[in-house]
Amino acid sequence: MRLWPFRKQISSETRTLAPPPLAEAAPADMSRLLRIESDETRAMDASRGRLRVMGLSLALGFAILAGRAIEVAITGPADAVPTRPVAEAHNRGDLFDRTGQVLATTLETHSLYADPALVWDAAETAEMLATVLPEVDVVALTESLGSRRRFVWVRRNLTPRQRQAVFALGLPGLEFRTEPRRVYPRGRLASHVVGYTNRDMDGLAGAERAFDGALMSGDGRPVALSIDMAVQFHVDEVLRATMTEYRALAATGIVMNVRTGEILGMVSLPDFDPNRPSDASPGERLNRAAQSVYEMGSTFKAFTVAVALEEETATLESRYDARAPLAVGGYRISDYHGEERWLSVPEIFTHSSNIGSGHMALEVGAEAQRGFLGDLRLLERAPIELAESADPLLPRNWGPTETVTISYGHGIAVSPIATIAAFAAIANDGVYVPPTLLPVAADETILGERVMRSDVARDVLALMRENVVGGTGGNAEAVGYLVAGKTGTADKPSRGGYDTSRLISSFSAVFPANDPQYAILVLLDEPQMPEPTYLRPTGGRVAAPAVGEIVARIAPILGVERSNEDPVGRAAMVRAALMPELIP
Repeated sequence: MRLWPFRKQISSETRTLAPPPLAEAAPADMSRLLRIESDETRAMDASRGRLRVMGLSLALGFAILAGRAIEVAITGPADAVPTRPVAEAHNRGDLFDRTGQVLATTLETHSLYADPALVWDAAETAEMLATVLPEVDVVALTESLGSRRRFVWVRRNLTPRQRQAVFALGLPGLEFRTEPRRVYPRGRLASHVVGYTNRDMDGLAGAERAFDGALMSGDGRPVALSIDMAVQFHVDEVLRATMTEYRALAATGIVMNVRTGEILGMVSLPDFDPNRPSDASPGERLNRAAQSVYEMGSTFKAFTVAVALEEETATLESRYDARAPLAVGGYRISDYHGEERWLSVPEIFTHSSNIGSGHMALEVGAEAQRGFLGDLRLLERAPIELAESADPLLPRNWGPTETVTISYGHGIAVSPIATIAAFAAIANDGVYVPPTLLPVAADETILGERVMRSDVARDVLALMRENVVGGTGGNAEAVGYLVAGKTGTADKPSRGGYDTSRLISSFSAVFPANDPQYAILVLLDEPQMPEPTYLRPTGGRVAAPAVGEIVARIAPILGVERSNEDPVGRAAMVRAALMPELIP
């Protein structure tokens, strides 16, 4: 019983000596300090998060740059990377002629490249490659293979045989890549019409450039051209032989459908192989049918007669004094073989009189002459799809002197394609149809423009036929096909005047004259007559025979029926109609 108070006393002392509660010992602003420490912690955590994001972003950026650097090292320099997607390049459409012959197609080939870092011996590798690829430059390739680059083109577009030969060498550091290649099965034939592409399948010339958008439409759809390769072959063969015989610097030949404007054949010599365009010189790649301009000479007399008849300043019975040279602008215009007498319009045409043509042009006047030639599209680039179509060279001043010289094809330079299209208008009853490289469907409506009256066109066509029967174009006759045409012989311009020893000789023709369907032009640049003759290589002597041979070859191909007409009797009828005063 005595112990109870003792326990109670101890208990009371124990409670009294215990430490005070912590809450009572904390400062009054402790909760504020805790909040500040919490904010600082969150800010530090947020900063660390941002730094992590920035670090990851930088790492990703460097990874992308490193990947791009590796890609560039593997794919080579920028100029070796195709500008078109590979799939699009593979889908470039084929080119066909009007009969379905393939003119251009795309094949899958293998190209050889090297990683110099993996090549054991640069010199030995180059020498061994040269044994199977003879065109490899051993010195240059050795230098490339010994460089620090990671990608070097060795040879692109190998043939299967070449690829297998390289593969058999077993050389380290060499690899193959599949690439599309544009291939031209007909080689040089129609090379200027077809054109070519670069390695990236961009059209650079000819139809490849003219129709690049359609060929690269993505669906691989082919494009057909108006060219007939059978016609092209014969024009090429005749023109090549003629150029060789007369040692001409160049030559061109064109065949055109006068009713539709379709170009059936277009040859320019010298030519090139579109499979290897870089091996050709600029002169060989030049399309002289469309890209070159010439002073066409007396072929322009057909247009002079036409404008005189159109403007009614002359008729077929009109006569002009050709007894003496024509004086104009301080110059004296003479004839090569002057008749030295009064000449009728048909005689001026068949004798190719510069004097008579000049008189007719002066009566017409410069304004009417310029307007008529403009209607024939001779004062602008020929309206054909080819980007190579050239602008003409025109006189700065079109006064009386220019009017006279242009009347016989001097003082103005035009392209052969523009010239033949103008002649086609005469053959097409006076309606001009633009030349085209696209085929025209049988039921397609052709939009032409009348540039002369029908009767004028028929009269000029009759004069052209008479010129072949009994004038300067006699060598162009193809028996049974009634060729009509006009010769052209022009001195080439030189410093200080014209060089009479350098000629542009041509012949522009239409056949058959009784139902005109096709126009032909043949032009030779600086032909030379075979020795020992000293005759001038005029259009009638060198170009007209080529036209006659071409007509004889292609007329059956084109389905032109032979005529049983007697050329001598026909000539008499033409003379009676055009020159009745000469009939006894």
